[in-house]
Amino acid sequence: MTIWDTAAAAAADLEAAGYLTDATIDQVVFLADRLEKPILAEGPAGVGKTALALAIAEATGRRLVRLQCYEGLDEAKALYEWNYHKQLLRLQSDEGKAWDDLEAGIFSEPFLLERPLLAAIRSEEPVVLLIDEVDRVEVETEALLLEVLDSFQVTIPELGTIHASTRPIVVLTSNNTRELSEALKRRCLYLNIKYPSIERERAILHARVPELDEQLAARIAETVAAMRSMPLRKPPSVSESIDWGRTLLALGIEAIDQETLEGTLNVLLKYQTDIDKVSKELAVDT
Repeated sequence: MTIWDTAAAAAADLEAAGYLTDATIDQVVFLADRLEKPILAEGPAGVGKTALALAIAEATGRRLVRLQCYEGLDEAKALYEWNYHKQLLRLQSDEGKAWDDLEAGIFSEPFLLERPLLAAIRSEEPVVLLIDEVDRVEVETEALLLEVLDSFQVTIPELGTIHASTRPIVVLTSNNTRELSEALKRRCLYLNIKYPSIERERAILHARVPELDEQLAARIAETVAAMRSMPLRKPPSVSESIDWGRTLLALGIEAIDQETLEGTLNVLLKYQTDIDKVSKELAVDT
């Protein structure tokens, strides 16, 4: 059963959840629901990829199940594993019984530790499955994700095949630190989320920090855009732009001058080389 009849309906629900979209995002979210395909959201860190999954969950009233990817993530942490300590205690308490009886007992539901992928598949209520920073896992783990995304079922040798009760909305995010496989991309609707335009960032600031003066919000958006055009080690993200707006409010600052900029750059930039570069090259006039 689909959620939205049109892309405009999806946009309205996402904006009601506090996520400002554009025409491309609206269409991809609508088609992901209609075609029952995962979304692969790719782009720089901090542009709103994870926030999109959170907004979809809020807009649809679904629980969010999150798999945070990292180097070394394996099947035991992504899918399921057995509670070995509990199994050992059972074996010790049932010492003397036949192995066949013991095996059937310890490889059963009470000893199963559910991880995010299995939790999403077994959920009786529809969920949003967020597979965050998928580009950080190894190719072998990516292959495991392909099996799940293909059929939304998991085979546990001791328990059999578990089929999804309801089909989750799936959002995968990537900071593009490595090239993902063609097989994974082929299964997804691709969404490239870039840094917002000055006007859209101003609107985001107004939505997330409504106490900001319109003129100050515009200056923040313009100044951050200028920083992103510079060759920085880590350009400021949208979330850091929002933090800067909140910082200026907390300090009672109503306009951005050079002193204000240099005194608060640590909110936007996280490397001293970037702070030094911006302080030297970016001149701000009130």
